[in-house]
Amino acid sequence: MDSLLAAAARALAAGDVLTALGHVALRGDPPALALRGVAMAQLGELERARELLRLARRGFGADEVLARARCVVAEAEVALALRDLTGPILPLQLAAAELARRGDPHNACQAWLILARRGLLLGRRQEAAEALARLRGGTSIPALAAMASLTEAGLAACALQMPRALAALEHAEGAARASGIAALQSEVAQARRQLSQPAARRLQGTSDAALDLAAVQRLLDSPACVIDGCRRGVWSGGRWRPLARRPLLFALLHALGRAWPADVDRDLLIAGVFRTGAGDHTHRARLRVEVGRLRVALQDLLHIDATDIGYRLRAPPGVDVAVLAPPQEGEPAALEALLGDGAAWSTSALALAVGASQRTVQRELAALEAARRVRSHGRGRAQRWLGAPRVGFTTILLLPASLPGD
Repeated sequence: MDSLLAAAARALAAGDVLTALGHVALRGDPPALALRGVAMAQLGELERARELLRLARRGFGADEVLARARCVVAEAEVALALRDLTGPILPLQLAAAELARRGDPHNACQAWLILARRGLLLGRRQEAAEALARLRGGTSIPALAAMASLTEAGLAACALQMPRALAALEHAEGAARASGIAALQSEVAQARRQLSQPAARRLQGTSDAALDLAAVQRLLDSPACVIDGCRRGVWSGGRWRPLARRPLLFALLHALGRAWPADVDRDLLIAGVFRTGAGDHTHRARLRVEVGRLRVALQDLLHIDATDIGYRLRAPPGVDVAVLAPPQEGEPAALEALLGDGAAWSTSALALAVGASQRTVQRELAALEAARRVRSHGRGRAQRWLGAPRVGFTTILLLPASLPGD
């Protein structure tokens, strides 16, 4: 590495991006292009950074394997910051293996961290957990340790494992302080605030009680049978019955749960579930059919009894029925709640779940995406929607220590 490249590398390591650019701005050799790409990424010019890193990777020779692998990792980091999650992961996995084999464990850990964060953003929690497992005990760099702990906190929060999430945030806080990176410390503080915000409402008669994630976890761990309006299903005794793809059955269950332990008039059920103001004998027949289907879906969890005026939900002895709803009412809130389960949803499935037209759901999703409350990947029929991540990510590119070659 010549003196200008070494000076640029030292400046980037110290956070002096403009000085680093001053050393390599007029150079077009691959090592200089890579350093310029890292510098532009730190300035927020991500598209330009990706272009420079791609040119650098192509410019390195076939024998400069280590430098090419580092460029692959840096490109993947920029793509993650741009939320371009459509690329293949095999090149990054191969780069991670090559870096570890050739004595660059820190950039190898960075590669696995990118894969973990990508999996979390895509709702692939198993994939994220497997990548994150590669990092445990593998790095001594505080910034990497902080970001790994933030990712673990996000995984734990998605799984409603709050003690684990809080412990991960404590570790992230200490590592972020040790890194001296203000943006990373701010990210940890923001993640802690997010965990304390209302995540659901418990509907009790005419009043609502706001619950944070910890309170939701306590409710799910209790003996109560929870009708979950956020994820559209029933949770009881460690058993989960999803009804998100059966919106009419869930609407019927929700109405019965709100009235529990009292019964609900048939005409009120018909008006609320079938959205009609004047039900007739055909609606009553259809209601009987749907109640029968709901009984089958709730087998071993809850019972539905017919009464003189309608139907009543009956829980096992000593078991209460609790009804959860999203923090806010309305279709946008329902969409956010459904997307909060970490799974990737198609527009048609979301429309079915909320009981609205696909065009209406598309408009709501576009507005939510503009507000950065949901995100999508793919195009056309392959497009899928996910909720905003519970924990954000600060993008920090590692500086290759000896970029020009092996």
